[in-house]
Amino acid sequence: MCGTCGCGEGQVQIDGRHHHGDAREIVLERDIMAKNDGYADVNRQRFRDGGILALNLVSSPGSGKTSLLVKTIEILGDAACSVIEGDQQTSHDADRIRATGAPAVQINTGKGCHLDAHMVGHAVDDLAPRSGSILFIENVGNLVCPAGFDLGEAHKVVVLSVTEGEDKPLKYPDMFAAADLALINKADLLPHLDVGMDRIVANARRINPQLGIIRISARTGEGMQEWLDWIRAAQAAMRPATAAE
Repeated sequence: MCGTCGCGEGQVQIDGRHHHGDAREIVLERDIMAKNDGYADVNRQRFRDGGILALNLVSSPGSGKTSLLVKTIEILGDAACSVIEGDQQTSHDADRIRATGAPAVQINTGKGCHLDAHMVGHAVDDLAPRSGSILFIENVGNLVCPAGFDLGEAHKVVVLSVTEGEDKPLKYPDMFAAADLALINKADLLPHLDVGMDRIVANARRINPQLGIIRISARTGEGMQEWLDWIRAAQAAMRPATAAE
């Protein structure tokens, strides 16, 4: 029994509540997150100093975010963009990005389920993105782990395919709570699915009432102009007031 609160053997007390497990695991997790946040702060300052808009694109596997990213680069122009690609294995997605002419660095995480700020910092060293450009960070396909890791980005953008169903935001609330924008992708498939766009939006806004939402399709081009306008607005918001005058 704990001498101070009477909790059972193997329990620890955190914020007044009892938890089974080893307190060292909790301390270790806090240390990992604190170290990541330190690297993220360095990345963030670097992006601000260079006027680089860093966007962390997150989704589950198969959402179509690489196809969407390719289409985005084709419209924006390869000189305006660079990409960090995160996958557990292969360089297939980075190869697709490089085919657009935009520079890309592949990070293979092996058994790791997300990118961290230290990895991103090293990738930025290799990419050396131009001042005033856009850095897309395509995270590992996963709606759990990437939600908790700050990479120094200006915004998290979650990509959700309509084929994933209406309840994805409710199943993975942390990601939708952390995101500033949701791209509801593959909208062209809606007529062939028993899925309602209104219901997807309602569930996403239930988790995050401030979440921006764009219905989009890389295949048909629907929503692309709205997405590009959002990117340009995010770029403009980064500029110091003195630069805008």
